[in-house]
Amino acid sequence: RLLLCLRSWQTNGTCEGSVDMELLLHYSLIPSLAIIAVLSFLERRASRTWLDGKLRFLEGRFGIVVPLDFVGTFSNRWSFGFAFGATANKVMLLFLEDYVPLQVPRWAQAVVLLIGGTEVGLSHFPLFACLSTESHVAGSVLGFCYASTWLAAMMIYIAQCPHGQVSVFLSEIIFYWPSLLCLVFLLGRFALMFAKALRVRLNIHPWTSSPAGMSPRGPRQGTARRGRGRQAQKSWVRRKLYEWDACFQFPGRMIGTSVLAVICLYLFIVIEIFVQKQSFQQLRALESTMENHFLLSNSTEELSPVFPWLGEFINVLQGVWFFTVFAASLTCITYVFHILACYRKHMKRLWAGEKHFLPVRFHQPSSSRSVAAIARYSGWQIAYLLWGYLILHTVQCVFGMFIMYAVVLPIHHGQGLEVAKELGLTIPSARPWVLCPAWPAWRCPPLLAPGEQAAPLFCRKAFHNFNYFLFFYNVLLGLGACLSRLLCSALLGTWLIARIDRTILQRGYEGADTGFNTWVGMLFMDHYHTNPTLLCFCHVLLVGSPERSLPKATRYASFGSISNARISPQARTRWLLLSSLLNNPQLVALRK
Repeated sequence: RLLLCLRSWQTNGTCEGSVDMELLLHYSLIPSLAIIAVLSFLERRASRTWLDGKLRFLEGRFGIVVPLDFVGTFSNRWSFGFAFGATANKVMLLFLEDYVPLQVPRWAQAVVLLIGGTEVGLSHFPLFACLSTESHVAGSVLGFCYASTWLAAMMIYIAQCPHGQVSVFLSEIIFYWPSLLCLVFLLGRFALMFAKALRVRLNIHPWTSSPAGMSPRGPRQGTARRGRGRQAQKSWVRRKLYEWDACFQFPGRMIGTSVLAVICLYLFIVIEIFVQKQSFQQLRALESTMENHFLLSNSTEELSPVFPWLGEFINVLQGVWFFTVFAASLTCITYVFHILACYRKHMKRLWAGEKHFLPVRFHQPSSSRSVAAIARYSGWQIAYLLWGYLILHTVQCVFGMFIMYAVVLPIHHGQGLEVAKELGLTIPSARPWVLCPAWPAWRCPPLLAPGEQAAPLFCRKAFHNFNYFLFFYNVLLGLGACLSRLLCSALLGTWLIARIDRTILQRGYEGADTGFNTWVGMLFMDHYHTNPTLLCFCHVLLVGSPERSLPKATRYASFGSISNARISPQARTRWLLLSSLLNNPQLVALRK
C-alpha cells in the first residue's frame, strides 16, 4: 500500500517545474566523471606499474580515487556523515524500489535496481572524493562547485513546486530540507578546506596531517592526563544517559551510517504520514458513500448500528496510529544511539582480548566474511532500521487496538464492571501456575546442613506426592505456557528486529542470523585495523627506530620509486636480481 501510494503521488502530479530531479540525476554523471578524472590525474600512485614504463610522461599520475576509507577514517567524520545525509532522498527511492532508470521485464528488475544504485553512487561520488583527496585546493574548489549545483537545482525545484505533486502543504520542503541542510554544511566545509589549503600555499599556516589511525598520541596522552588530573564531577547526562570517552573515536563509517539512518527514518515517517492521510480520507469517503447509499435505499433501520461502529473504528485506529508513530520512531532513534554505544563497548572488549560476549563459533571469523561484512554493514543497518520501524509500528498498532477494544472502550461505554470481572477471573486462574511449583518450599521448613548455603531436596515423600498430582494439572497448563513462550518470542523478535548488534535467535542458531553475522564480522575487521596496541607498535617501528647505516652509493630500493620514472622495468628487474644474487649466493644454484 505504501509503495503504490508513493508511486501514484509521484506520477499523477499536478505541478510541473523546469527542473526534473530524475533527469538531473542522469545528467549529473557527466560532471561527476569529469571530477573523478581530474582527481585521478592529481593522484599519484605509490608503486610503479607497467603503464609507467610505456607512458613515462605520466610520472605516476592517474591513481585510484578512494571516496571513503570504510575502515580507518577518523578525520572529517562529520563531513562524511553529512555527505551521506545529502544522499538520503535517493537512498529512500532505492529502498522503496521506486527509482527504475530502465523499463525492463520483471525478471530483470534486480539488474536494473543494481544499475540504479550504481548510478546514484556515481552521481554523489565527487562529494566524498573531494573530501578525501590529498589535493586540497582542487578538491575544495570542485566539491564546492558540485555541491552548490545540487543545492541550486533543489532550491529551484522546491521554489517552483513547494507543495509537491498532490498539493500537500509544503511537502517538498518537508521532504528535502535534510538534504539541503547537509549540502549547506558541505559548502561551508569546502570553503574552510580551501582557506586552509590557500594558507598552506602562502606559507601562512602549516598543514598538519598524519596517517589515519597511525598516531598513538590520543590514547596515550589522554590516558596520562586522565591519570594525573583529579576526576571531575560528572554531569547528569554522563551519569544517566551516555558516558563518552575522550580516548575513543568512532570511525567515519559509523558516524555516516548513523546520520543517514536518522534522516532516512525521518523521510520514511514523512512518507508514511502522507500515505496515512490519504488512507483515512478514503475511509471517511467510503463511510459517507455507504451512509448516503443506505439513506437513498431506505434501509437505514436495518444497518443503523453499522455506521457508529465504523466511525468509532476509524477514530480509534487514527488515534492509535498517531500514538504508535511517536512510540516506534522514538524506539528506533534510541536504537541508533544504542548501537553506537554497543559498538564502543564491544570494540573495547575485543581490544582487551575478551570474546566471551560472543558465541563460541564467532570467536575466529574468517577474513573473507569480515571483509564482506564491513562492505554490507552500513546498507543493511539502514534497511534493518527502516523495516524494523515498519514492523514495530504495525505490531504496536495491533496491540493498541486490542487494548482499546478490550479495556478502554468497554469502560468508556459503561461496561467497566464486566471488564473487572473478566480480569478477576483471568488473573486467579493464572496464579496456581506460578505458585504451585513454589508450594513445597513454602510449606516445608528448610533443612540446612553445616556449611550449606541453600537447602537440597527435602521432604522427599511429600514432594513425590505433590509432583504426581501436579503432573495432570501441568497438562492443562501446557497450552498456556506454550502460547506464552510463543508470544514472548514474537514480542522480543519484533522489538529487536531493527537491532543488528544482537541476535534474535536462540543459542546454537546464531549462524542463521545474517544481520548478527554482519555485525560480528564488522567488529573483527575494525578490531584488526584499529587496535591501539598494534597501531602504537607500528608507529614506533615507523618513526621511532633509528635508520640503518647504508653506504653512500645508490640504493637499489630507489629503482622502484616513481621519482626514477626514466628507468625501464627491465633494467630495474636486472638490478634487483643482481643485488639479490650478490647478497645470497646460495640462490644461484636454485635460480631455475
